[in-house]
Amino acid sequence: MTEMYRMNAKKYLVLALALLIVIPSFGQKKKKEDETGVTPYFVEGITYALPRTGIKLHIEAVREKFEPGPYAAYAEQLLGIKDAQTRPSSKWVVSEVKIKTFSEPDPEQVHKALGDGALLVSLAANGCIAGINSAGTEALPEICMSNKAAQKPDREDGFSFDYFSDTPFVIQGDSSNNFRPTKVSVEQKATEAARRILNARMNQYDLAALRIDGEYPDGKAYEVSLKELKRTEQNYITLFVGRTTYKKESFSVDYVPGAKDKNPAVVFRISDENGVVPATDLSGKPVMIELEAVPGLAEQYTSNAKSDNPESGSSGVYYRMPGVANIKVSYEMNTLATARETIAQLGVVAPLPEELLNGAYAVSFHPETGAIKSVEKK
Repeated sequence: MTEMYRMNAKKYLVLALALLIVIPSFGQKKKKEDETGVTPYFVEGITYALPRTGIKLHIEAVREKFEPGPYAAYAEQLLGIKDAQTRPSSKWVVSEVKIKTFSEPDPEQVHKALGDGALLVSLAANGCIAGINSAGTEALPEICMSNKAAQKPDREDGFSFDYFSDTPFVIQGDSSNNFRPTKVSVEQKATEAARRILNARMNQYDLAALRIDGEYPDGKAYEVSLKELKRTEQNYITLFVGRTTYKKESFSVDYVPGAKDKNPAVVFRISDENGVVPATDLSGKPVMIELEAVPGLAEQYTSNAKSDNPESGSSGVYYRMPGVANIKVSYEMNTLATARETIAQLGVVAPLPEELLNGAYAVSFHPETGAIKSVEKK
C-alpha cells in the first residue's frame, strides 16, 4: 500500500512539473498575440505605392526644306537678283507645344500597410492606394496613352527642276558642224528661262493695258489669264531663286520630373535633318523644360503635418500633399509653352493619423496625386 502510494505521488509530481513548463509558454504566446492585435497572416502587410505626376508634351514641328534653282549662278546676271542661294538646306521649327499630365506609381514612394491598415486598404489598378475602409473609391481610367513618333514624310508634290524646262537639251546641227546634234549649255537654258520671265511680265502689262482700254468685257477671262501669267512667271523664277517646301509632323514626348533631376532639364532635341529626336541624341539642339515650385507650400505642409503621436506612421499608411509648379518649355532662349500644374512629387508625404484606421472611418484618395479626397465617419 505504501509502495503504491509512492508511485502515484511520483506520477502526480511529474505531471505537475510538465504543467509548470507548458503553461508559461502558452501564456507568453497568447500575450504576444494580444499585444500585436493582428493575426500572423497580416504581419507581412499589403504593399502599395503613392502616385507621381508625369508630363506629356505634344509637339507640332514644321520641316522647312530649300532646294536651290539650277540657274542660281545666273540670277544676278540675267535678272538682277542678288545673293541667290546655291546650296540646299533643311531645318525644323517647333510650331506648337501642348502640355498635359498623367499619373503613375512612384518607385520612390512604395510602402507597406500593417495591422488594421492592411485589413482596410484598397488599391487602384496600377497599385496605388485608393482608399481606407472605403468601397466607393474612384478608380483611374485604364487608358494607354501612346506617343506619336515622327510621321512618314508626305509625298513630294511632283515638282522637279529636272523636268521643268521647255528648252531642248540638244539642238539640230547645221552645215557648220556637219549637221551633228549639239548639246544646249546651262547658260543657254538660263538665258531662255530669263527671256520667258520677261515675256510673262510684259504680257501682264499688255493684259492690264487692254483691260483699261475695255478689250476684256468678260472679267472672268481677264482674271484667269492674269493668274496663269503670274503662275508661269513664278515657276520660271524658281529656276533662279530656288523653292522652299514645308511639311508638318507631330510627336509626343514623356518627362517625369524627379526630386534629384537637373532643373532645367533637356526634354528632347531638334535636329535639322531628323526633326524631334531623344534628349540623348547630341545631333540636335536641346529643348529645355523647367519647373518652378510654388514657394512656401511644401514648408507649410511639413510644418502642419507633424504629429505628437509616438505611434504615428506605425501602420505604414501614407498620403501625399501634392505640390504646384510653373512649367516652361523653351528652345534657344525662346519660350515655346507654359503651364501651371499640380505635380504630386513636389509635395510632402505624411502618415495617415492612426485614429482613422480603427474601422470607424472611411478615407478616399485622389488617384492622380495620392492626396486625401474625403474622410467620413461610418
